[in-house]
Amino acid sequence: MAGSLMARCYSGSMRQRHCLPDVWVISDRRNESRLEAALLSHSRPVALVFRHYHLGKDARRKEFDRLARIARRCGHLVILAADAPQALRWGAQGHYAPPRMLRPKRSGLIVIATAHTMREIADANRSGADAVMLSPVFPTRSHPGGKTLGPVRFRLLARYARVPVIALGGMNRQRSHSLKWEKWAAIDGV
Repeated sequence: MAGSLMARCYSGSMRQRHCLPDVWVISDRRNESRLEAALLSHSRPVALVFRHYHLGKDARRKEFDRLARIARRCGHLVILAADAPQALRWGAQGHYAPPRMLRPKRSGLIVIATAHTMREIADANRSGADAVMLSPVFPTRSHPGGKTLGPVRFRLLARYARVPVIALGGMNRQRSHSLKWEKWAAIDGV
């Protein structure tokens, strides 16, 4: 069932934004030992955003292929942190990048823009992205002591996005409930 739902939602034009998953699992060195289990544990479709910037080119591709097979078998969406040409070559369903790296939609890929400021939200709106990942909402291990948006500023910025907003930064299921935000992404909180 999940695989057929994903096929309907993610084929053809990606303007069917309501089909984007609520939970987004972002790969990182810190969670690589838990990624496979995280993907297998979700009965509803989620999105895997494959980053793994710490790996060399060949090792990164090999790990992408391995995790993408698992994700697809479970009916999950596979997004690559890269430009559109690389995402197409690697067989990803979409790509994730700052708005300045996004091109107008000609590839048929799902486009996820990253944003941290009002300017980047505006850039994401102009980019034709299918969704924007806005961060950091809460403190994170990757940027200890770093400035966060907090719930109020997050909501204010999210109001300006013309596409769905995915909350990132210190997020987990409990925080998504307390924030009352449906779409969220996690690194440590998977």
